[in-house]
Amino acid sequence: MKTLNRKEARKKIHRRIRKKVSGTPVRPRLAAHYSNMNIYVQIIDDTSGRTLCAASSLDKEVEGTGSNVATAEKVGALVASRAGELKISDVVFDRGGHLYHGKIKALAGAARAGGLKF
Repeated sequence: MKTLNRKEARKKIHRRIRKKVSGTPVRPRLAAHYSNMNIYVQIIDDTSGRTLCAASSLDKEVEGTGSNVATAEKVGALVASRAGELKISDVVFDRGGHLYHGKIKALAGAARAGGLKF
Protein backbone atom coordinates (compact mmCIF):
# COMPACT_ATOMS: atom_id res chain seq x y z
CA MET A 1 0.00 0.00 0.00
CA LYS A 2 1.37 3.37 -1.02
CA THR A 3 1.38 6.14 1.56
CA LEU A 4 0.91 9.76 0.53
CA ASN A 5 3.02 12.57 1.82
CA ARG A 6 1.34 15.84 2.82
CA LYS A 7 1.86 17.50 -0.56
CA GLU A 8 0.42 14.57 -2.53
CA ALA A 9 -2.53 14.30 -0.12
CA ARG A 10 -3.32 18.01 -0.53
CA LYS A 11 -3.19 17.70 -4.33
CA LYS A 12 -5.53 14.70 -4.19
CA ILE A 13 -8.01 16.65 -2.05
CA HIS A 14 -7.72 19.66 -4.37
CA ARG A 15 -8.52 17.51 -7.43
CA ARG A 16 -11.60 16.19 -5.64
CA ILE A 17 -12.73 19.75 -4.78
CA ARG A 18 -12.13 21.00 -8.34
CA LYS A 19 -14.48 18.32 -9.74
CA LYS A 20 -17.31 20.09 -7.91
CA VAL A 21 -16.20 23.75 -7.80
CA SER A 22 -15.96 25.79 -10.98
CA GLY A 23 -16.07 29.53 -11.58
CA THR A 24 -18.53 31.12 -13.99
CA PRO A 25 -18.76 34.73 -15.22
CA VAL A 26 -21.67 35.27 -12.80
CA ARG A 27 -19.95 33.53 -9.87
CA PRO A 28 -16.17 33.25 -10.31
CA ARG A 29 -13.93 31.02 -8.21
CA LEU A 30 -11.90 32.48 -5.33
CA ALA A 31 -8.80 30.26 -5.31
CA ALA A 32 -6.54 30.42 -2.25
CA HIS A 33 -3.05 29.01 -1.90
CA TYR A 34 -0.20 29.49 0.54
CA SER A 35 3.40 28.45 0.84
CA ASN A 36 5.81 28.75 3.73
CA MET A 37 6.69 32.27 2.59
CA ASN A 38 3.60 33.86 0.98
CA ILE A 39 -0.18 33.76 0.54
CA TYR A 40 -1.83 34.01 -2.88
CA VAL A 41 -5.47 34.54 -3.89
CA GLN A 42 -7.04 34.77 -7.35
CA ILE A 43 -10.57 35.30 -8.62
CA ILE A 44 -10.92 33.13 -11.72
CA ASP A 45 -13.53 32.74 -14.46
CA ASP A 46 -13.04 29.08 -15.43
CA THR A 47 -15.29 29.21 -18.51
CA SER A 48 -12.96 31.68 -20.26
CA GLY A 49 -9.84 30.65 -18.34
CA ARG A 50 -9.13 34.21 -17.17
CA THR A 51 -7.92 35.55 -13.85
CA LEU A 52 -10.13 38.54 -13.09
CA CYS A 53 -8.12 39.86 -10.14
CA ALA A 54 -5.52 38.65 -7.71
CA ALA A 55 -3.80 39.59 -4.47
CA SER A 56 -0.90 38.18 -2.53
CA SER A 57 1.35 38.92 0.39
CA LEU A 58 3.90 40.20 -2.15
CA ASP A 59 1.71 43.23 -2.98
CA LYS A 60 2.89 46.60 -1.70
CA GLU A 61 -0.53 47.29 -0.13
CA VAL A 62 0.00 44.37 2.26
CA GLU A 63 2.33 45.49 5.00
CA GLY A 64 4.22 42.84 6.86
CA THR A 65 5.63 39.67 5.46
CA GLY A 66 5.30 35.99 5.98
CA SER A 67 2.63 33.38 5.68
CA ASN A 68 0.60 33.87 8.84
CA VAL A 69 -2.96 34.61 9.95
CA ALA A 70 -2.44 38.39 10.16
CA THR A 71 -1.11 38.53 6.60
CA ALA A 72 -3.94 36.28 5.40
CA GLU A 73 -6.49 38.75 6.77
CA LYS A 74 -4.81 41.63 4.92
CA VAL A 75 -4.70 39.65 1.65
CA GLY A 76 -8.38 38.68 2.04
CA ALA A 77 -9.39 42.30 2.55
CA LEU A 78 -7.28 43.39 -0.44
CA VAL A 79 -8.81 40.83 -2.82
CA ALA A 80 -12.31 41.81 -1.64
CA SER A 81 -11.64 45.48 -2.39
CA ARG A 82 -10.21 44.64 -5.83
CA ALA A 83 -13.24 42.46 -6.57
CA GLY A 84 -15.51 45.29 -5.47
CA GLU A 85 -13.87 47.58 -8.03
CA LEU A 86 -14.80 45.02 -10.72
CA LYS A 87 -18.34 44.75 -9.27
CA ILE A 88 -17.85 41.10 -8.26
CA SER A 89 -19.83 40.23 -5.14
CA ASP A 90 -20.64 36.50 -5.40
CA VAL A 91 -17.86 33.90 -5.61
CA VAL A 92 -17.35 30.21 -4.94
CA PHE A 93 -14.52 29.45 -2.51
CA ASP A 94 -11.75 27.04 -3.49
CA ARG A 95 -9.55 26.37 -0.47
CA GLY A 96 -6.96 24.62 -2.64
CA GLY A 97 -6.98 21.35 -0.71
CA HIS A 98 -5.93 23.10 2.50
CA LEU A 99 -7.92 22.64 5.69
CA TYR A 100 -10.46 25.38 6.46
CA HIS A 101 -8.47 26.46 9.49
CA GLY A 102 -5.92 29.11 10.40
CA LYS A 103 -4.74 31.12 7.39
CA ILE A 104 -7.49 29.90 5.03
CA LYS A 105 -10.21 30.65 7.58
CA ALA A 106 -8.77 34.12 8.29
CA LEU A 107 -8.51 34.89 4.57
CA ALA A 108 -12.12 33.79 3.97
CA GLY A 109 -13.39 35.79 6.94
CA ALA A 110 -11.63 38.96 5.79
CA ALA A 111 -12.95 38.49 2.23
CA ARG A 112 -16.49 38.09 3.60
CA ALA A 113 -16.07 41.18 5.76
CA GLY A 114 -14.88 43.04 2.65
CA GLY A 115 -18.13 42.30 0.84
CA LEU A 116 -17.68 38.99 -0.95
CA LYS A 117 -20.49 36.45 -0.57
CA PHE A 118 -19.75 32.71 -0.55
